[in-house]
Amino acid sequence: MLKLYDYTGIIHFHSEYSYDGRASIAEIVKAAGENSIDFLMLTDHSTLEAKKRGLEGWHGDVLLIVGEEIAPRFNHYLAFGIDRPTIVGNDDEVNPQVYINAVREQGGIGFISHPDHQGTEMFHVKHFPWQDWTVSGYAGIGIWDFMTDWQFYLRGYLSGLIGFLFPAYVLKGPKKVTLERWDSLNQNSRVVGIGELDNHDSFKKVLGMGFSVFPFSKAFKFVRTHLLTEAPLVRDNGKDQKMLLTALERGRAYAALEYFCEAKGFLFMIADKARQATMGDEFFLDGKALLRVEVPERSRICVIRDGVPFGETVGKIKEYEIRKKGVYRIEVFLKHFGKYRPWIFSNPVYVR
Repeated sequence: MLKLYDYTGIIHFHSEYSYDGRASIAEIVKAAGENSIDFLMLTDHSTLEAKKRGLEGWHGDVLLIVGEEIAPRFNHYLAFGIDRPTIVGNDDEVNPQVYINAVREQGGIGFISHPDHQGTEMFHVKHFPWQDWTVSGYAGIGIWDFMTDWQFYLRGYLSGLIGFLFPAYVLKGPKKVTLERWDSLNQNSRVVGIGELDNHDSFKKVLGMGFSVFPFSKAFKFVRTHLLTEAPLVRDNGKDQKMLLTALERGRAYAALEYFCEAKGFLFMIADKARQATMGDEFFLDGKALLRVEVPERSRICVIRDGVPFGETVGKIKEYEIRKKGVYRIEVFLKHFGKYRPWIFSNPVYVR
């Protein structure tokens, strides 16, 4: 069996170098270590200041990768593997193909961010969806964004209080429209799905009371992205960044809400006697093959093929015989307090 190394990470968050962030890199890295996070992918607005200051790299057991969020009024884009920021004002309207191309010209990779963000009018949070789906050249999209999911629940002061005190209990998982679009895009090309946090540790006042939404020590318990590498990280910034970004671009990744239970140990493979494939891989079907899913805790396991449910079971291990080509991915729901809650969403295996 293919040996893979599973690393837990956070993609999309903001530090004091963003106009809307306030936490220092030292605070953020400390919170990551306390939450067993292996890597962080920072995305401050229109700047690579943390990289410029020499903060990219290993901080104890946490690897910090410095990227950027390109954030005009709409069509936000996360860029990694770049040395020069693309500076766009947050009220500007820019053709997103321009900055997608600019990232690629630097040898970087990019992801459409929170594509179906709606904001919440009552708490004065603007909507920031992706609007231009004619673009090309991006590596993937955010399929599950913590802030998009959480803010959707905020419809009044009572729901706001409940959501603030018990955020993991109000999350619904990736939006249906987002998953449907992702499945459709994957019919024609490889589009990697990532989990986003989009945390700022913002300071807010409601009814005269001030509070942080959310401190990183708390926020890091929510939506994470796991990357699977074929070799272990070696504590070399250049080599380890390349290894993780290669896994990310390839789609060897899954998103997970790990407030209730860690997802490490999740396995999704398709194999026959001669070949095997995991997330992000192509598998060339010759007659039939075995699809196998393993999860660390008993849960509801759903197999999706070309956007349509293919099989479902409750347990820790499930195997299916497959005889048809298609784009196969996994959704897992964990039962907690009598309710199945969104847990793991995998990238596909492309069966040709």
